[in-house]
Amino acid sequence: MKQILDDLLKKWWSDPLPTIKPRDVNLLFYFDPKVKKTLTVTGFRRVGKTFTLLDFAQKYGKEKCVYINFENERLPRKTETLSNLIDLLTELRGNEPFVLLMDEIQEIPEWSRWARNVNETTKHRLILSGSSSKLSSQEMPTVMRGQTITIPIFPLNWDEFLRFKEVNKNTLPKDLLLNYLREYLLFGGLPEIVLAEEGLRSLILTGYFSTFVERDIVERYKLRKKETFTDLLRLLPNTQSYTYSKLANSLKSMGHNVGKGTVIRYMHWLEQSYFQSYVEVFSVNVRTRIQTVKKSYLIDNYFTSQLSSRLSENIGYLMEQAVFHTLHILSVWDPRYELFYWKDYFGNEVDFVVIRNKSVSELIQVTYANTIIDIPERETKALVKAAKALNLLSGKIITWIVEETKIIDGITISYIPLWKWLGKPENI
Repeated sequence: MKQILDDLLKKWWSDPLPTIKPRDVNLLFYFDPKVKKTLTVTGFRRVGKTFTLLDFAQKYGKEKCVYINFENERLPRKTETLSNLIDLLTELRGNEPFVLLMDEIQEIPEWSRWARNVNETTKHRLILSGSSSKLSSQEMPTVMRGQTITIPIFPLNWDEFLRFKEVNKNTLPKDLLLNYLREYLLFGGLPEIVLAEEGLRSLILTGYFSTFVERDIVERYKLRKKETFTDLLRLLPNTQSYTYSKLANSLKSMGHNVGKGTVIRYMHWLEQSYFQSYVEVFSVNVRTRIQTVKKSYLIDNYFTSQLSSRLSENIGYLMEQAVFHTLHILSVWDPRYELFYWKDYFGNEVDFVVIRNKSVSELIQVTYANTIIDIPERETKALVKAAKALNLLSGKIITWIVEETKIIDGITISYIPLWKWLGKPENI
């Protein structure tokens, strides 16, 4: 074991870093070597956590860092692997402090106890990363007993996507920009897929999906009814809204002996593993929020477009998902923000209600429209009704290319192209 670690350390110090494309998240912003806090980078598989660690090493100084990926097949899945690492560092470099970049550390038993001990008793600092729900943002503060700052990583946002494509949206012809936008909606923002040739993308995604199911669900939760869970996954890309009871009934109609409680447990696993998120109806009554239909969104658009049984592209819903991802990331990073949808007794519905500091700050409707007359009347009608019900004077409709402002029944409606809105979420 010691020889393997020795080889990995020397290889790390001698080999150059790979080419790293910049992301918006900069771990240096959260890191202070004088503060005994562990940074924990979490997120779905293949969203770019490893390159976020390597980006830190490049900026902080590779010679002051050590990177280990514990999914390396050469490394034993034993706690001794971690303790031997510290002993070997002391043997090779004395008391020199390092930033230990520990990738997929959840593969090692008792890793959290080791991490707390390193944090409390040595000069080394830790940045941990992992895909499994063992490293979810909900569980990490408990596991690390308040010694951690959790940094969530998501698929590429619109601006990051364009940077990966090495194009400048400010100089790009509009038609070509919209072509990139369509690609972003259809193929999502998982970095490896964004950079891959189109013919390889579905194969790569299939690999991600299989690994996610096996490692983060079947192994993690010791799942027995894999067929039931797999069929639930097949339902989600075709289910834009759901209740637990309806999902249970759908699975029963497919021949599964499953109850509502099991469905709730499965959905919770999907949320903990970052694969699925949901939005509840806006209501001051918490019970109403819980019991009313939820709107479902997957971690990345490509899962929706690839796993859906639809024969045609549903650009409108993919646009809605892109807007959700932007708003969701905002709410994760800033606890002052909350996200809901609005619906009244007459079926009028608005896609997103943005709450800031416990007050309604924004209403957002999303529709695939190339001209003002393409916008369904029900979309505008619902937005006006919601604005009046919530005492707002304005609302937004995110469109494909329509850009103008109208006052309808006393409510100012701003029509904003998706490509422009995605680039300025700070205006929310």
